[in-house]
Amino acid sequence: MDVQLQELVDKIKKDGVETAEAKAAEIVKEAENKAAAIVKAARSEAETIIKNGLSEAERSEKAAVSAISQAGRNVLISFRDAVIAELNALVLSETTQAFNSAVLSELVPSAVKAWITANDTDDIAVFLSPADVKKLESTFIGALKAEIAKGLEVKSDSSLTNGFRIGTKDGASYYDFSAQAVADLFSAYLNPRVAEILKSAAKEL
Repeated sequence: MDVQLQELVDKIKKDGVETAEAKAAEIVKEAENKAAAIVKAARSEAETIIKNGLSEAERSEKAAVSAISQAGRNVLISFRDAVIAELNALVLSETTQAFNSAVLSELVPSAVKAWITANDTDDIAVFLSPADVKKLESTFIGALKAEIAKGLEVKSDSSLTNGFRIGTKDGASYYDFSAQAVADLFSAYLNPRVAEILKSAAKEL
């Protein structure tokens, strides 16, 4: 009886140990699986974070480069506009000074005679600034005596400060030789050249 009892005890111990070992192995395996899943999820999350971080960094870099590029373009455009404005002011100033009394006393009679020849008409008027009319009327009367006798008129135009306009008496058609008009012609020629020079210079930066 004692032998059978011992055998039963031994069997119970053996079965208990085997069951415990199997359970432990199962717990360990489950833990390993969970750990592996956690590690995999962590790696995936880390990769996603890194990928998003790189994408965000790339976007930020592109945005920064774009902003710097735009700022550079704005600076160059502002500089170009300032240079052209300064050039236009200089051209106008020089043109205004060029239209002095001596130049007008020679240029206006030549322009009048050319207009009469080209248009075959005496219906003509010369428009000058009030100051120039006062200073040069006697000069024109002498130089354009024949044309004045045929109806040429010398008129004062308060909108003119320098230079002159020549055209029909009613003002329906005329040529504008005012300082501003001539300066605009010079500027229209110079400004694209200046812009091209600045563009070429910018490429060298």
